[in-house]
Amino acid sequence: MTESTSRTDSTGATEAAGTSEELRPGQLCAELLLALDASEGRRKRRARDTTPDAIGMRIKRELLEEIALADPAPAEFEAWLVQRCLQAGVADGPVRAMALSIWDEWRLAATTREFRRWLAHGAPSDDRENGDGPSREPRSMS
Repeated sequence: MTESTSRTDSTGATEAAGTSEELRPGQLCAELLLALDASEGRRKRRARDTTPDAIGMRIKRELLEEIALADPAPAEFEAWLVQRCLQAGVADGPVRAMALSIWDEWRLAATTREFRRWLAHGAPSDDRENGDGPSREPRSMS
């Protein structure tokens, strides 16, 4: 039996054992929204004023929701993010920071199988609050 190899290009397309499975920005961002829930649980338990954190997470959540709905093509994702930053106009600094964070997560997901597996399982975390907001079941890995 030969060892399975995989290769991921800059758009997130993964080739494994002769097949091509393309990671879509919309799919990734829908999964990242679940991970954001755990981050919110940590933020609420901090002893300091977390208003700036909440503002940043709100901007990130809005971007993730927009991307999940628009689902730009992987090859056009970076340009989509740049265009979205330009649309923010003078107030593009916070939007740009969150867009860069999402871009970094896109690159990580494109190259790290474990990160993709964690996201596909619903981004499990001990920091996720139970009982707050809608209950979300982990997705199957089939």
